[in-house]
Amino acid sequence: MGATPIFIDIDPTTYNLDPSRIQSNVTKRTRAIIPVHLYGQMADMDAVMWVADKYGLVVIEDAAQAIGATNKGRQAGSVGHFGCFSFFPSKNLGAAGDGGMVVTNDAQRAEKLMCLRAHGSKPKYHHKVIGGNFRLDAIQAAVVSAKLPYLDGWTAARQRNAQRYDQLFAESGLLRGRSPNASPNIVLPRIVTDRHIFNQYVIRASRRDQLKAALQQKGVGTEVYYPVPMHLQECFAYLGYQLGAFPESEGAAAETLALPVHPQLTEPQARYVVDCIREFFAHGRHAGWSESDSLIAGRS
Repeated sequence: MGATPIFIDIDPTTYNLDPSRIQSNVTKRTRAIIPVHLYGQMADMDAVMWVADKYGLVVIEDAAQAIGATNKGRQAGSVGHFGCFSFFPSKNLGAAGDGGMVVTNDAQRAEKLMCLRAHGSKPKYHHKVIGGNFRLDAIQAAVVSAKLPYLDGWTAARQRNAQRYDQLFAESGLLRGRSPNASPNIVLPRIVTDRHIFNQYVIRASRRDQLKAALQQKGVGTEVYYPVPMHLQECFAYLGYQLGAFPESEGAAAETLALPVHPQLTEPQARYVVDCIREFFAHGRHAGWSESDSLIAGRS
C-alpha cells in the first residue's frame, strides 16, 4: 500500500507544526515526519526529534523557506536525517530557474539519494531501483554559488526591514491588543527562535482579502501563503478531513498576508505600505481607494 499522509494542526504563533500534537498522531504505519520551517523560522526540532527517536522514524526537514535560519546553534536542514532546500528564484537564495538540494550527514543515505537522482542507476545503465532525473543543472548551480556569499547580507537586510515594519505598525495604532480602543486589525509575526530569515513577513489581518485587493490598487504587491490548507485540498479529499478539522490552519489561511520584505525595500516604501494599511482600516472600506487617495507621492 502507498503512503497515507497524516496532517496535524499548526502553532498559531509560528505557523509551523504544533509540537504538542506530534506524538498522538503517530501510528504503526508512520514512517517519517516532515516538519516545514515556514516563512523563514525553524519548527521545534527538539520535539520532532524526540518523537522520531522514540518511534524510530525518519525526519525530513522542509527548509525551502529557511536557508540560514538557526535555533539553539543548529541550522535549518541540519537537524533531521534529511534537509531539503529550494533555489526557486523567489527564495532568499534563488537560482535563475528551478533548482534545489537535499543534504544528509549519513553516507548510506547520501549514496541512495545520488542513485535516485540519476534514474536509480548504479553503476551507470544498471538500475536496481526506479529513480528520476533530479540532477541540478550546472548553470543553476553556478548562479547559486555566485550568490551564496551575499546571502548573509541579504538576510540582514530582510531582518532590518522586518524590524522597521514592527516599529511602523507599533506607531500606527493597528495592532491587536496594543490599544484598548483599537480595532482588532493586525497581528505581527513573532520571532521565537535564534534567527528568523524572513523569507516572508507575514501579518494576520481582519478583512484580509479586501485589504489585499486594496493594496494591489495602490501598487503594493502582496501574497497569501497559503489560501487553502493541505487537509482541504482536493487532492487529499480521499483522507476525509472536513472544514473545522484544523482550526488554526484554517484561521491562518483566512487571515495571513505576506508584505514586501525583500532586501531592496526602502524605508519610504515600507512606510508607504503601512500607511496604506492604516488608511484602509481608518476608512472602514471593503474595497480599495481611488488614485487621488494616495498618501505618499513618488511611491515605488
